[in-house]
Amino acid sequence: MIKPLINSQISKFERAYDYDMSYARELLAADLKAVLLFNKVMPLAKYHRDIPVDAWFTAKIVGGLHEDCGPCTQLVVRMAEQAGVPAETLRAVVGRRPEQLPPDARLAYRFAEASLARSPEADPLREQVLQRWGRRALVSIAFALVAARIFPTLKYALGYGKTCLRVEVGGRPQAVTQTA
Repeated sequence: MIKPLINSQISKFERAYDYDMSYARELLAADLKAVLLFNKVMPLAKYHRDIPVDAWFTAKIVGGLHEDCGPCTQLVVRMAEQAGVPAETLRAVVGRRPEQLPPDARLAYRFAEASLARSPEADPLREQVLQRWGRRALVSIAFALVAARIFPTLKYALGYGKTCLRVEVGGRPQAVTQTA
């Protein structure tokens, strides 16, 4: 009885974002408990407090690019567009051109890249994040990076991962720059 409801929610999400949720259907077919457990990750992926929307989505996209999941990155770009993040900002993130980003997005980009690279540069950037936006914003970025790892890892493990070569931004194809 609950499986058809979950299947309907998956279909609704697919239509809303033009996104293939076959991996979620596989989880549902394998074990209802697995889907219910996985669904508990969603609040972590959506946590967004005290940080400008463009900066938050920048961190999410940087995380997706780092994990090399094209569909995941495309999904976050679509969500960012719906949230009002300018196409120029999204193109700069996907093209790995932080110098073209507005200041808030640039800080989020640099901090996300440094954190994912385990670079010592992350320490002073973290301080800038804390000074500019506070602790909840830092947690928002940290959760964005963690969530960006969970979804691609699950998809690749189940056989649904696809590399990130090109995404659509503002209705136009944008090549993904593979290295920072």
